[in-house]
Formats: sequence, C-alpha cells, structure tokens
Amino acid sequence: MPNVRFAVSSRVALTSPSLGGALGGALASLSLGAALASPTAAAERASKPATETVWVFFADRPHAGATVSTDDTALTPRALARREARRSMPGLVDAHDLPVEPAYVAAVRSFGATPRVESRWLNAVSVEVPRAAVRSIAKLPFVRGVQPVRAATSIAPIVETAPNPEDGVAATDYGFTAPQLGQIDLLSLHARGFRGAGVVIGVLDSGFNRVHEAFHSAEHPLHVLAEYDFVNDDPNTGIEEGDDPNQHRHGTWILGTLAAYLPGQAVGAAYEASYVLAKTEDVPTETPIEEDFYVAGLEFIEAQGADLATSSLGYFDWYVASDFDGETAVTTTAVNIATANGLVCLTANGNGGHDEDPSTLALGAPADAFEVISCGASDETGAIAGFSSDGPSFDGRVKPEVLARGVAVVTVHSTNETGLAGVSGTSLSTPLVAGAVACILGARPDLTVSTLREALFATAADSVAGIAPDPLFVRGYGLVQADATATFGRVPADLSLDGTVGGADLGIILGAWGACGDCASCFADLNGDCQVDGQDLAIVLGAWK
Repeated sequence: MPNVRFAVSSRVALTSPSLGGALGGALASLSLGAALASPTAAAERASKPATETVWVFFADRPHAGATVSTDDTALTPRALARREARRSMPGLVDAHDLPVEPAYVAAVRSFGATPRVESRWLNAVSVEVPRAAVRSIAKLPFVRGVQPVRAATSIAPIVETAPNPEDGVAATDYGFTAPQLGQIDLLSLHARGFRGAGVVIGVLDSGFNRVHEAFHSAEHPLHVLAEYDFVNDDPNTGIEEGDDPNQHRHGTWILGTLAAYLPGQAVGAAYEASYVLAKTEDVPTETPIEEDFYVAGLEFIEAQGADLATSSLGYFDWYVASDFDGETAVTTTAVNIATANGLVCLTANGNGGHDEDPSTLALGAPADAFEVISCGASDETGAIAGFSSDGPSFDGRVKPEVLARGVAVVTVHSTNETGLAGVSGTSLSTPLVAGAVACILGARPDLTVSTLREALFATAADSVAGIAPDPLFVRGYGLVQADATATFGRVPADLSLDGTVGGADLGIILGAWGACGDCASCFADLNGDCQVDGQDLAIVLGAWK
C-alpha cells in the first residue's frame, strides 16, 4: 500500500459520537452534485461504464411503529444477551435494527437499479444503477441523499516467509507463536485458563481456507458459528469457483493467528473461541473493496451475537484528512453503531508509515471511529514497525491506540494443509490484539466497550512506564498487556477474577499447590517466591469476603 499522508490543518474537539450526526456528516462530506459537476469528474465519467455504484439513504422508516420489539429484528438470542450486558444506548433495540422500507427499495429498482446491500443501521441501500438515473433517484421525496460507494485499500501483508527457527520456543507447546503471544502477556492469561472459551469473534476479511491441520485438531477444532460471503452472496466463505487465486490468503492468515491449534508449532491467540466469518473483500487487482460489503458484514457479525469484530481494511481514496473525524466515513459510522450496541471493534491502523510530526496522519477509516480499538505494529523487540501508520484522528484523538507484534507474525500457511508462514503488517498485529481481547472478555465479562478500552490503555506497557499516550501519535499507549488488563480493578487474591475472594480462589491455590514449574506464569504464587504454599493461602484467607 502506498504511503498515504495528509497534513492536518485544524482540529475540533468532539465530546461524544452522534449516530444521526455521523450519517449526516457522511452525506455532507461528498455532495453528489459537486462530484458530478467538477471537470475532473466529467473527464472520469467519459471513460467509465454507464453505471455507478451508489448509496441511497432514506429519510424515514414509515413501517416502523412507535416502539421497536425484539421480534421485529434479525438479532439472535446471543446478540440480545450481549446487548443487554454491554449496550450503551437505552433499551435493547431501536429503529436502527429495522429493515429499510421495501416500497422505497422497489421505487429505486424502478429506475433500473440493482440492489447490492441493504443496511438497517444506515437506513440505506447500495445499488448498481445507470448513471443517468442517479439524479432522478436523488430527487425522490423519501431519499435523504445519494453518494458513491467508496473503495477500500486492503491493508495488505508485507511478506510471507517461513518462520525463523530461532524465533521458536521448542520447550513450550506454543512453538513459534510463543514470542508474539508472550510479548503481549497473553501466555499468562492462558495459564489462568482464559483462552477464548465462551467468546465469539467476528472476522471481516477476504475469505477463509480452512484445510490446514491447525484448524482440525482433536482437542480444539475450529468452531465456526456462522459465515457469509457478501462478495458472492452465498453462505460459503471458503474457496469457490471463480475466486481469484489469492482471494483466501489474507483471511486465512488472520484466522490462523487467532484460532490455530498445533501444539509444538503454532497456537492461536484465542484458540478456544467461536467464530463468525464474513467474506467482505474482493481481492483481484483493481477491483475495489467496497464499503457496502463491510457494513453488511459488520451488521451480520453483530446480529449473530459476536462479542468482538476484527478487520484489516482501510478506506483512504475518497477521503481527505478532515474526514477522519470519527463521524464522516460510512464504515466509521457503522463501527460507531456497532460499539454502541456493545460489540467491541478492532481495526488495523494501516501500513502507511509514520514520522515525528504530530500534525500529519496516515490512518484511514474506520480506524478513526470513536470507540474502535485501532492497532499499530511493533517488531519482536517492541520497537515500532517502520510501516505502522501514525495518527492522530483529525479531531486530535490518539491513534493508533495499542500495539502488538506485526513483524514476522507466525500463522498458518494459507494454501497448504501443513506448514507455517511469517507475515508482517498491522493486519497481523490486529488479530493478536483481538485474541487478547477475547481472552480478557472471557475472564471479565463485566467489561463494557468503554471500560474495556479504559483497562486496555491503562495497563499497556507505555502507560505503565509513564510515557503514554505518545505525543507523536505513533505508539499510542504501547504494547497490550493482556493479563494486566484482565486483572485491572481486581485485588491480587481474586485469582478467578470474578470480583470476590472466596471458594473459587481457594480451589485455585490448592490445585496449584507446590513448586511452580514456570514462575513467570504461576499466577497463584501471590508472594512471588515460586511456590504456592501456606503463605499464598494466608493471603487469600486474609482477603476472603
């Protein structure tokens, strides 16, 4: 991806996201009339096909009643339960959960438009439409606005190589992945028993080739709860006839980083989690990765009840720096709605590089969303990777926010049934953070989107060292420290992390009694002497309540 940079000329402080304002900002950011009127646009139109792909935003939902019932929505029971636990807006559902008005879609169709995606959240439909009909559709009384569907730039991996044997830790079951998981202190959280069980992770990507042996272990096979291919409009996110030969590679690397289980070689960050897969990226050269598929995929993941969603796409080409303000881009708007519904969202900050000038930025949407967790990349030493995009957002918020390893990250081979690959990019650091977040949520289901972010940033390595947030907007708050985040706000004797000190913690002490095999991961050793014994028992009993 080219090194895209923008000069930030001014900043405006924003207090909180407004969902209605976000959509209004998106519509105002690119006037269709202005786009069609410019000389450059006229020249481009002359060389383009006779159709355009546009969003049509509707003004209302006339079929909606005074109240919205959960029965009126496509939400699964698990989605409703997650919303009840983490939604920041009143109630469980609202008008954003209702389908768009069928009569409006039919009217748009009458102009020769072919619908692609209907978005509940945006109250909009994306369509392929004859260019001559766009102005007529825009004049319909129930149409709020029309704008082009924007194209994304995939935050592509830098290289695929075989793992370096020297990077492996042969003495552990984690093999080559031990360093990348240990760097974010995820091995300690795994040692506590939190490896993603009971948590659902949504992945938006290019497709997923699930033939690798690491997805089919007898102990921890990959569990896919739901999947959908939004590019081909079918329920298969694997390799299909007609797919580009490289279609599946990126998504398979991401899934392997999260879910692989091949003891002694590669173990994923959240190998006990369940997954919802959305194929939203069309990879052939010069084929745009369009934002309507992203929005549809995110709505699907949220409706299926996922706890978090991770993606590695960035939208740059249609935007200027001032659009990265948290409320302009369509994908950013969708992420704002998702996080308000209690879905934790993570995204790669980008591979556009960085400098020491805090008045420039290289990120893209939706990394600018208000409560998305934007991820940068470090190398094996914790130093920032040269390609990792800097911030801030246009309105001055810290971006990226956290780091994980993004250089030579070990994952599964994307095509073969065996073998491993080393891949670099913020698109690889992001699933490491997502896996850590899944394990943290398994330990701390009480955390909301906002309180999770607070704990994640407060316990990140640079924050603990007193050098965060980074004033240059390159490192954010530093490397994630998963175990510290999970224990944030808990007393040391609360070994089970359930908010109390009691029988569960006593059971952990007794179960771990004796010398620690690995002092660093022996979390029941409360006094740090590499033994779990009477002194540790006394600490638990002293805090009992």
